[in-house]
Amino acid sequence: MFWGKKRFNHCLDQSLYLDTPFRDLSFTVFDTETTGFSIGAKDRVIEIGAVQVANMEVTDKTFQSFVNPMRKIPVHIIELTSIEQQQVNEAPLALEVIEQYFRFMENHDSKGWVGHCISFDVMVIKKELNRMKYTFQQPLALDTIDLIHRLFPSWDMRDLEEYAASFGTKVFTRHRALGDALTTAYLFVELLKRFEEKGMTTLGDLVKLSSRKKRQNALLF
Repeated sequence: MFWGKKRFNHCLDQSLYLDTPFRDLSFTVFDTETTGFSIGAKDRVIEIGAVQVANMEVTDKTFQSFVNPMRKIPVHIIELTSIEQQQVNEAPLALEVIEQYFRFMENHDSKGWVGHCISFDVMVIKKELNRMKYTFQQPLALDTIDLIHRLFPSWDMRDLEEYAASFGTKVFTRHRALGDALTTAYLFVELLKRFEEKGMTTLGDLVKLSSRKKRQNALLF
């Protein structure tokens, strides 16, 4: 199936029991910035940011790196992110930054990924590795949107900042990878507290709360 492709030799420790309390675990909350939404075609990653959440606390352990996309950043993306062309021209290429990102997670004993609309960010990582003929084992991935809508099924889709305001959590620099990762991390911790109050306390509970497709991916390891 993966003839001609190399295996990306970084993976997280997934040897967990589903009855493990999630307050005992460490997760990596991450975000990416790209040159646009056509990540399967012409658009490329330009920044990866991440922060560790451990024992239901947002830690000071963070990761941030620009990525050289080997193309011009469109003007509307520069205006949205404030990331200038000269900031990425001298940055490492995608594979080097992704390797650094995975080492960051491994060094902090991360048990999974968390993001806001995480399917896009997972696809960004996957497409960049595919371009270099790599496959990889996707970690457990949790989406704050899925968790929010388990708590409040009738809520409509909102911007990350609006969700943070609804839950009274901190907001950091928008449309920058580390800023959005930090905003998502504080929101994630608040969601974990809300689930604990409802008696849902284990990793298995979080997996069940994930969407059906993500739950299937999570149980593949």
